[in-house]
Amino acid sequence: MADLPRPDRPGVDDPGRGRRIAVDVGSVRIGVASSDPDGILATPVETVPRAKDRGPRTPDIERIVQIVREYEAVEVIVGLPQTLRGEPGKAAKLASDFARRLRRVLPDVPVRLADERFTTVTAARALRESGVSARGARPVIDQAAAVAILQGWLDERSSGMNESDGDVGGSR
Repeated sequence: MADLPRPDRPGVDDPGRGRRIAVDVGSVRIGVASSDPDGILATPVETVPRAKDRGPRTPDIERIVQIVREYEAVEVIVGLPQTLRGEPGKAAKLASDFARRLRRVLPDVPVRLADERFTTVTAARALRESGVSARGARPVIDQAAAVAILQGWLDERSSGMNESDGDVGGSR
């Protein structure tokens, strides 16, 4: 798995103001989240069933493209599972293949990979602690994982923008 891509960093070739879409790619479902136009807050959108076929224009890819167009997204963030050591996890190939397919059908929208260590585990724990039963909660967990991926990206992007503006302390 050494030839898999590494996660991107927010701010590199930043497209500026606009909504971002994040996807948490699983083998059965894809959680989707979006940001507000100012890139401050991530919110859940939906859970897309994963297509069994892995061709270029499958229903899952088509639905993500439709969401990107509907939200007029300026960037798509795909979660890249990593181990604790920062290496690609077992699901990294699945996510990077999905990102590559998205890039082909969305040539005008940057598709980035973001480190997503623990997002699904964290999302499941938070939902369990808030009283949501595990039974039937998997689609919600997938959306919550996408929210965690996107919120991490947005926070890191904001922090980097503040530093580049000379505002290292975060106050304005």
